[in-house]
Amino acid sequence: MTQSVLVQVGQCGNQVGCRFWDLVLREHANVNKKGIYDEALGNFFRNVDTRSTNGDDINLHKGIIRSLKARAVLVDMEEGVVNELLQGPLRDVFDSKQLITDVSGSGNNWAVGNKQYGSLYRDRILEVIRKTAEHCDCLQCFILIHSMGGGTGSGLGTFVLSLLEDEFPEVYRFVTSVYPSADDDVITSPYNSVLAMKELTEHADCVLPIENQSLIDIVNKINQMANSGKSANAIKHQSTLISGQSKVKQQEKPFDAMNNIVANLLLNLTSSARFEGSLNMDLNEITMNLVPFPQLHYLVSSLTPLYTLADVNIPTRRLDQMFTDAFSKDHQLMYADPKRNLYLACALMVRGNVQISDLRRNIERLKPSLQFIPWNQEGWKTSLCSVPPVGHTHSLLALANNTCVKSTFTDLKDRFVKLYKKKAHIHHYLHVDGMEQSCFTEANNSLSSLIEEYNQLDATKGLPVTNMPRLSIAS
Repeated sequence: MTQSVLVQVGQCGNQVGCRFWDLVLREHANVNKKGIYDEALGNFFRNVDTRSTNGDDINLHKGIIRSLKARAVLVDMEEGVVNELLQGPLRDVFDSKQLITDVSGSGNNWAVGNKQYGSLYRDRILEVIRKTAEHCDCLQCFILIHSMGGGTGSGLGTFVLSLLEDEFPEVYRFVTSVYPSADDDVITSPYNSVLAMKELTEHADCVLPIENQSLIDIVNKINQMANSGKSANAIKHQSTLISGQSKVKQQEKPFDAMNNIVANLLLNLTSSARFEGSLNMDLNEITMNLVPFPQLHYLVSSLTPLYTLADVNIPTRRLDQMFTDAFSKDHQLMYADPKRNLYLACALMVRGNVQISDLRRNIERLKPSLQFIPWNQEGWKTSLCSVPPVGHTHSLLALANNTCVKSTFTDLKDRFVKLYKKKAHIHHYLHVDGMEQSCFTEANNSLSSLIEEYNQLDATKGLPVTNMPRLSIAS
């Protein structure tokens, strides 16, 4: 079995990471009734002998769990979120050697996070990552979680990403990036996001962009379903949706519930690496099959059923409906409608009691309504993991390399240009050592080039599909 390391940077990254570690422990506890350290747990956890002064790993698989330690690196330039985590129920899953914090924060400034703190903390970050990697027998990938709108997540997060490429070039780099809403209260978020986009395009192997507003809308829909009388009961107390609140409250921005959605995305993404299945998919296969061009590595994700995220007593959707929902714009974690745009490739990661024949039947049923690029009409990658999410019979994560992502990028570029034309707030960035005005123009040009690449692909939409000759393979 391979191992993965979670690198969580900034307030958002650490809050999402906190929810992920909580949910992944629940999932393994539901499957691993005997409390045995097995290969599935070994993907994200070390089994540490607390009786040893060195905290040595217990290498014997199928041994008794002594003390689980997360394969994680926690970075934040403010102490608040990390301190909360260390004082909460997950405190024993981490130790101080995995944490890198400061007290002053990055002031919503990409340059402070990337140039100032990146330079200041480079060696320490690298040391912690190296030590974490040394505890892995077969390190397959780093999963970086961060936000794009603030200073630490966008700036230091993308600095860490480039550091991973330099020091571990053979290890895959998956990035989960949370994009700000158009009405974000951080006025400089368009600068931070576009500056970060250039780094993501250049240094990531695969990016899963997620929009804040989409998360808010999904949580509101779940709340409406739970309170509408369609379900037998409302949300259960202590559910993953309300995340420990004493009573259910309608929140304008329910961050805990939103973070659970991202955490569940990561649970489903890594399920094949953690559990057995009839058709498992390694994370490196996602990049190999879904990214035909190196810079076009932004994948639109959708989850179904959404009820999985909420512990809501609503009957499980029929299997075929689950596949239909995965391609509906209401289930996308971005403001996008992939059915109206062009697919380069698509992955379906199914969990639970589902047969390969079910997969094939639904792909054939849906294909006529989906537009694939002419040279990749069979661009499907599928996986089946036998272990379903807790409390459900099956679930589906769809990852689409689809030109619909350009609408989010175009909106972001427009907000950037609106600020940059006035040179508003530029001086806050330029006073940081190593930051030059050319960084803004280069980042804008990089994003413009990315959008243009998607436009060129969209221009092939509707072209006739020619029957390409196939190679004859000798049996």
